[in-house]
Amino acid sequence: MKTPEILDREAREILKTIPENPTAKERAAIPHQDMPQQDPGERIHNMSEVALGYTESEALVEASRCLQCKNKPCVAGCPVGIDIPRFINSITKKDYSGAMSVIQESSLLPAICGRVCPQENQCQKFCTVGKMHKNVDEAVAIGRLERFVADHEKDNVKLPEIAPETGKKVAVVGSGPASMACAADVRRMGHSVTVFEALHKMGGVLSYGIPEFRLPKSLVEKELSKLEAMGIDFERNVLVGRTRTIKELMEEDGYDAVFVGTGAGLPKFMNIPGENLISVFSANEYLTRSNLMKAYDTEHALTPYFHSHRVAVFGGGNVAMDAARTALRLGAETVDIVYRRTRDEMPARKEEVEHAIEEGCNLKTLSQPVEIIGDENGAVKGVVIRRCELGEPDASGRRSPVEIPGSDYTVDYDTVIVAIGNASNPLIKKTTPEIETNRRGNFIVDENTNETSMKGVFAGGDIVLGAATVILAMGQGRKAAAAINAYLEGKR
Repeated sequence: MKTPEILDREAREILKTIPENPTAKERAAIPHQDMPQQDPGERIHNMSEVALGYTESEALVEASRCLQCKNKPCVAGCPVGIDIPRFINSITKKDYSGAMSVIQESSLLPAICGRVCPQENQCQKFCTVGKMHKNVDEAVAIGRLERFVADHEKDNVKLPEIAPETGKKVAVVGSGPASMACAADVRRMGHSVTVFEALHKMGGVLSYGIPEFRLPKSLVEKELSKLEAMGIDFERNVLVGRTRTIKELMEEDGYDAVFVGTGAGLPKFMNIPGENLISVFSANEYLTRSNLMKAYDTEHALTPYFHSHRVAVFGGGNVAMDAARTALRLGAETVDIVYRRTRDEMPARKEEVEHAIEEGCNLKTLSQPVEIIGDENGAVKGVVIRRCELGEPDASGRRSPVEIPGSDYTVDYDTVIVAIGNASNPLIKKTTPEIETNRRGNFIVDENTNETSMKGVFAGGDIVLGAATVILAMGQGRKAAAAINAYLEGKR
């Protein structure tokens, strides 16, 4: 792995060779810029951000690779519709303020999205440069450029204009990415907005789910401060569905519309023997203790955590990678990621898997946990694992794992973290029967407006989609906001 200093020096040399008005072929031939990052041996001993961000030279080289396609295929892959070629073109002119203005037309969270969104499956998937190379890894690094702009302009942010006050009130339930996007767009139209959060910290999954080494919480707080500066109110420690119901918000508190963005926070388990043993954690609890409650900061936080030595993480998604990499940083000697398919089928981002391996996590693929074994004290002692092979593709397009009879073996562990997904939060449904849900507990909404079966109540993000990505949740929030604004305009 090249050091950040070497990468920057190489970028400065490449800049000297780029013609003033390069052709499409010349642009596509410009080398893709790797992201500078902390050395793996150092970063497992700290919670600082792994990816260090582009230098100006690296950003200028990467931006020069953009073909400025007239049909803008990358924009079609962006759930919030950022004008990607236009903001990248501003980078090439060193107009970083202009680039930020373009991004903020569609998104108020570029520092977050530039870090955690799976661009390789969205905007970059459609990049013409990537298609010319027949490799999405060679696409223009749109996410990294978005992050560069956000970081460069972090102290030079211009808030969007707010329309004159309308006298209408909107309640936003939850403070995750869908809610933040919705709140911003509704507030822009002059409506009063109050965000209700069940926890003591705003940000939803951005605060409790994603580790500090991937998304520094100071950035989340800074992005939230933009919403406060726009005049959006935040009410913490309010559990809508218990403290106040949706009906009470509308009928007693006078809210004209409600947006529900409570996410998918109910952890799933495997229902195998031993899941109730001591030191078996859901990834939600494990990550919340570290991210929201800062268990890793032993000098300043009183949050307890289990001091593990040998950890098994069940799952192959981003949350599994986050849990495994957190376990290493909390002092685990061995961390195995136990996954029933192969690495190729893992839903986690490629770079997250690579980072986990670089840091020392082991991939135990084609492996199905079938039992967690306890000791005489009721704590985890080991896991019985059954070998698998791949069968025919399932509904997701991935080949289904088939267990191999008689292949069981046991591995010693003292901690198990279950990271196989989350279901939708059931609380609001229990107290608001007017809202229809599907068999998974997800809210059923109008596909054009995101309005639920309860008049004036809209929803978006994971509570509708199931566990999805930050940017998809934001796209849902923006769509719902447009419908809420239209609804309030017509409401008398």
